[in-house]
Amino acid sequence: MTTILRKLLFFMALIVIWEVTYRLNLHFEWMPTRSFPDLMGVLEQLYIGFFGEHKILLYAIFTSLKRLFIGFALALVIGTVLGILLARYKAVDDTLGSLIIALQSIPSIVWLPLAMIWFGRNDMAIIFIIVLGGTWSMALNTRMGFKNVQPLLLRAARTMGYSGFELFRKVTFPASIPYALTGARLAWAFNWRALIAAELLATGGLGSTLLFAADFFNMNLVVAIMVIISVMGIIMNQLVFQRVEQRVLTRWGLERV
Repeated sequence: MTTILRKLLFFMALIVIWEVTYRLNLHFEWMPTRSFPDLMGVLEQLYIGFFGEHKILLYAIFTSLKRLFIGFALALVIGTVLGILLARYKAVDDTLGSLIIALQSIPSIVWLPLAMIWFGRNDMAIIFIIVLGGTWSMALNTRMGFKNVQPLLLRAARTMGYSGFELFRKVTFPASIPYALTGARLAWAFNWRALIAAELLATGGLGSTLLFAADFFNMNLVVAIMVIISVMGIIMNQLVFQRVEQRVLTRWGLERV
């Protein structure tokens, strides 16, 4: 059985379980039927949101993705620079590293009141929250990647005459890439959570649409937005992260046998 077929069968089974549970709830009423979304209702909300007169989901996705990609790019750059500094300088690791570990335990949404005061209720505040959501995981994973380069590789490279930037470019950097890719994946996931949470108090985007749907008790639209986020996560992982990982690992001879 191929991987694609296995995945299709798995998700089809989930859809069947969902529909059966919905039908049973209609009969036995374990919970209010209005609060339990059905498959056809979710599909209807998706159709209306993408092809209806106002196309609310289409515009919400565009707004959210614009904010997300800006914040994600900044988180990758800032996190990578911080990770290199933490791995390279012990004094920075002992001081700034401890602060980053402490900041990582703070949910990014906690910063929202300050972001609103500093930047106002605009995209800057949301992007600020997104950056905080992904920077720390990227920094710590990049640090771990540089710290976990096998000493044997470094000694062998120095024996061959590598030093300084050449040692970094040809040995340390390639060996740390798997950790950096893991950090990027985590940053992407944390950025999504930060985005939706921040948009609950903003205008436009999937987060504010989700809040609108919840206020009007439109559970079908709530689940439709959840489906959209899940599908975009799968697409990003399959079309971007996995392909980049495979190409990078092949390029540097780090693929698993």
